[in-house]
Parts: sequence; structure tokens; C-alpha cells
Amino acid sequence: MLIGQYEGKVGEKNRIAFPKKFREELGDNLIITYGYENSLIVVSEKNWRSLLEGTEGKPFVQQETRHVQRLLLGGASFIRLDSKGRFVLPTYLRDFAKIKNEIIFIGLYRYVEMWDKGIWEEYRSSVEKNISEISAKLVTGDESGE
Repeated sequence: MLIGQYEGKVGEKNRIAFPKKFREELGDNLIITYGYENSLIVVSEKNWRSLLEGTEGKPFVQQETRHVQRLLLGGASFIRLDSKGRFVLPTYLRDFAKIKNEIIFIGLYRYVEMWDKGIWEEYRSSVEKNISEISAKLVTGDESGE
């Protein structure tokens, strides 16, 4: 199970070291793609299909299905970690996530999210301030924001 939070940096030659705890779970062959809220999603090749939950079996003619599949599949890149657990993040993914120099990796059960540290801190602060309301919406099923 992937849990916890780890910090990283964009190093020399734009290499990033993937956290050892996550490597032990996911292996050296990964897929990285666009995520939500300007994050990136990292999964093992074997868990790739889990990201498409909710879109599989949905009709291609359904616009929402196409939107999500385009984002996740169209933005995906295969990554092979080197012997030290490092990889080079493709420029288009780095630009999407607005990653500068410092990174936060977050384990979310079956996948890992990568965030620019500054963006993560803003997002986390916002969620922390509103966690009671967010939790209440989960319990009541109210997704309208009211």
C-alpha cells in the first residue's frame, strides 16, 4: 500500500529521485500522466488500468469519457528508473504540474501523486481549512458545493 509524503528535488540534468519506499511497491517501470489540481499521477505498469476506473465500459460517444481518457492516456509517459531510482520527467508533464525545483510525492493507496512543493502547500492549506465541510459533503453525498 502506498502511503505517506516524501520530498524531492529536480537535480542535475533534470533528474528526479523517486522515493525508495514507493519504488519498493511500484517497481522500476512506471507510467506518469496528468493528474488533477496540477498534480501528476505515477503508477506501476500493472496498476495502470486502475486509473481508468469509471471510464471503462462507458460509451465512447459520451464526452466525459473521452475527456478523462484523453487526459490520462494522452498525457501518459513510460518511465524506467535507473539503478539509483532516478528518472527524467518529460517537459510537457513538468510544465503541466508547474514543477520548479522542489517536489512532494504523496502515496495514495494504489498510486503516487507528484506536486510542485509550493502548489502542494497552497492546496493542502485550503483543504485543511475546509476539511469539515468537505467531510460533510462526503457523508451527505452533496457534490453541489452548497
